[in-house]
Amino acid sequence: MLYYGKGSVDTEFTSEELESSLQEALDKIGPRKKVLAVPPDFTRFHSFAGALTNSAYKYYGDRMTDVLPALGTHTPMLESQIKEMYADVPLDLFRDHDWRNDVVTIGQVPSEYIKEVSEGKLSFTWPAQVNRLLVEGGHDLILSVGQVVPHEVIGFANHNKNIFVGTGGSEGINKSHYLGAVYGMERIMGRAQSPVRAVLNYAEEHFAQDLPIVYALTVVGKNQKGKLCVRGLYVGDDLECFERAAALSLEVNFQMVEKPLKKVVVYLDPAEFKSTWLGNKSIYRTRMAIADGGELIVLAPGLKEFGEDKRIDELIRKYGYLTTPEILELTKENSDLQNNLSATAHLVHGSSEDRFSITYCPGHLTQTEIESVNYKYADLKTMLDRYDPDTMLDGFNTMDDGEEIFYISNPALGLWANGERFE
Repeated sequence: MLYYGKGSVDTEFTSEELESSLQEALDKIGPRKKVLAVPPDFTRFHSFAGALTNSAYKYYGDRMTDVLPALGTHTPMLESQIKEMYADVPLDLFRDHDWRNDVVTIGQVPSEYIKEVSEGKLSFTWPAQVNRLLVEGGHDLILSVGQVVPHEVIGFANHNKNIFVGTGGSEGINKSHYLGAVYGMERIMGRAQSPVRAVLNYAEEHFAQDLPIVYALTVVGKNQKGKLCVRGLYVGDDLECFERAAALSLEVNFQMVEKPLKKVVVYLDPAEFKSTWLGNKSIYRTRMAIADGGELIVLAPGLKEFGEDKRIDELIRKYGYLTTPEILELTKENSDLQNNLSATAHLVHGSSEDRFSITYCPGHLTQTEIESVNYKYADLKTMLDRYDPDTMLDGFNTMDDGEEIFYISNPALGLWANGERFE
């Protein structure tokens, strides 16, 4: 049921309203003795999940016994990141998710269903895997906290993705990402219904009914002053909270541009984006807006690696970002990609399909490293002098010499497209 639901393109929750709204929902859920919180990691700093998790801890106190950040394949949170994002929650409550070892399989989605949702492209079974703490921890509430926003693998991030991918295992993560990549991310992004979402819904309905999961979902946008704000909050234990959040996110986080963009400049906050694994949001969140023969420039002062996972970093360096047909063919021929299908999916997501150029301006990787994975390279300082994030506004900007560019200050906050590539 839906315990709380409020939001619109004009709604702007104050911090006090956000806390009181969550408390209202938790009151409706009823008393709980042992609570596990599953919030995002630092890569979702702007989700307002930190504020919600802090508020939940204030509400439950010592009845919140564990906090398991939904890392997926990301690296564990640093103590400094925890203190910044979850300042009110004791450090000793935090647990690290080990996506390769610390999981249990609670069921298998049959191959017939995978074949159906993938339109015959795939026919493997899919393991519904979660961190063992969710199954063996003895909690009477699992509070899954996060932001609903357009996403390249599943259409919109969060809801049961936070469980089955955020606390999932290597096989489940690999296969879900591969399913999305093979089906086609431009057919998925900005859609509440997708093959991956269907698979996760199947898994939740058939295998997770005994898990006491409640979702607390935000929709985040920018107000008239350009500051981030919560436009919607939805708390519930079924699909309604997700569907309502996704509908609002499409209004808040999606921008349809009138014509294909010739030049896009994206800035990656160094505190949030240290890898192309995350930084390639600059590519796939903008790809449906960029013109054939256009140019994408990525200002990435924090970029120091390709994959956050060591093995995936090695695979990205080995194969580089190629077109989808090339990557899929390499996957058929190479066992290392077959055993790491999320890396295959990532390589697909990071490609322009030779339709537009991608120039990375990294803070720490070398020109040789950038060019070795088939991106163009430009000097960061030179490009920051020309495209100063402190002076540009989101949207169209005209440089001193008359050049027009489209600027995006944080690609994680939205999805951009034009009518030729998005219906």
